[in-house]
Amino acid sequence: MNAKPVSIVMVEDDEGHARLIERNIRRAGVNNEIFAFKDGTSALAYLLGADGTGAENGARSLLILLDLNLPDMTGVDILAKVKSNAHLKRSPVIVLTTTDDQREIKRCYDLGANVYITKPVNYESFANAIQQLGLFLSVMQVPATE
Repeated sequence: MNAKPVSIVMVEDDEGHARLIERNIRRAGVNNEIFAFKDGTSALAYLLGADGTGAENGARSLLILLDLNLPDMTGVDILAKVKSNAHLKRSPVIVLTTTDDQREIKRCYDLGANVYITKPVNYESFANAIQQLGLFLSVMQVPATE
């Protein structure tokens, strides 16, 4: 079984956070392709593909970095759609958000989030968290879809 390169789908509306996330992923030595989206509508359109079924991306290895606070919908809505989609449900989802509400964290894990990282407002600790995430991505294997 050949491991396909993992494409990273980043859903983050804050330009500064998006740049910081990408810079730290690169700094950790992860050179995977990153597709960035600033809102849920465009991210879902990409993930679900032209026909809306997700089949287009079913054969690809995707890792989704998801902010919960988006301008047009919540990241929880996106998470629920991804994890209930037959073609996308095995794609790991890492929630990266400023929300540290315990109910929200539990809800994300219940819906199938793989990792939940709270973005500290302190940029140095945020950078450290993202750098650790980059190291995690560099060794991670995404299960192949049948």
